[in-house]
Amino acid sequence: MTHLLGVVGDPVTHSLSPFIHNGWLRAHQIDAVYSAFEVKGGELASGLDALARQGVIGLNITLPHKEEAMRLAASVSGTAHRLGAVNFLVRREDGWIGDNTDAPGFGLTLDFGDIEVSGRNVFLLGAGGSARAVASVLADRGARLTICNRTAQRAEALARDLAPEASILSLEEGLKQLPSAALVVNTLSLGHSGGNLKLPEAAGGIFYDISYGKGAAAALTEAKAKGWRSLDGLGMLVAQAAISFEHWFGVMPDMAEAHARCRRLVEATS
Repeated sequence: MTHLLGVVGDPVTHSLSPFIHNGWLRAHQIDAVYSAFEVKGGELASGLDALARQGVIGLNITLPHKEEAMRLAASVSGTAHRLGAVNFLVRREDGWIGDNTDAPGFGLTLDFGDIEVSGRNVFLLGAGGSARAVASVLADRGARLTICNRTAQRAEALARDLAPEASILSLEEGLKQLPSAALVVNTLSLGHSGGNLKLPEAAGGIFYDISYGKGAAAALTEAKAKGWRSLDGLGMLVAQAAISFEHWFGVMPDMAEAHARCRRLVEATS
C-alpha cells in the first residue's frame, strides 16, 4: 500500500518539500508519495479531517497554519508547546500528533556550518513565528542575543517566553549596531513584500537569511555588497525536512545530496 504524505499551506505551490521528500523516498525505495495540499487559512480543521479520510499518514505544516495545527493536534511535543507552533504531524489512532522541526533544523545548520554562537553577539531580526524557533536555539546555546523588531512589545514577549537574557532594540537601532555581531539571523519576510534592509558595512560577521530564492535575494545581495559572509535558508529547509523524514520512516536521509539538488533548482529558476 502506497503511503500518502504532504505539506499543507496557503499558498503552497512554491514549496520545495515535495521535490525534497520524493527524492528521498525514491532513494530509500519507500512506497510513498509526498504532495502539496493547499488549505485556505481558517480551514485547517476540515482540511485535516479530509486528508485523514484520504489516508494521509504525515504532514508538514507551513504558513498560515502552524499555530492552528498546535490547537488541533491530539497531543504535541514539548518543543512545539514551547514554541507555540506545530510544523510536523503524524497520524495515530487517536488523532494527529504534533511536533516542531524548525528549531532542531536551524540547530543542524549551525552545526553543519561550524557556526559557534556560545558567548558571541548574535542579532535576531524579527520576532514572528520563525524567530521564535531561531531564538530558542540561540538562547539554549548561550548566545549573547539581541532581538531587533519594529514592535518592541512583540520582541519583549518572545524574549520573555524563550530568551529571558536577550536584549531588545528597535529595528532601526539594531541595524546600526549590526557590525558588533558575529552572526545576524534575518527572519523578516521583506523579500516577499518588496522591501529591503539597509545594512552597515560588515566587520567579519555572518548574515544568515532564513528565506531562500527570490524571498532572500534582495537582503543577501545587500549583505554581500557590504562584505558580510552570507547564507540563505535552504539548509534549514532541508534540515527540518530531514528530521521529519526520520520521524516518519526511521532513517535519516542524505541532506547534502538534497541541498545540492535544491540549490541547482533554485538557481535555475531565479
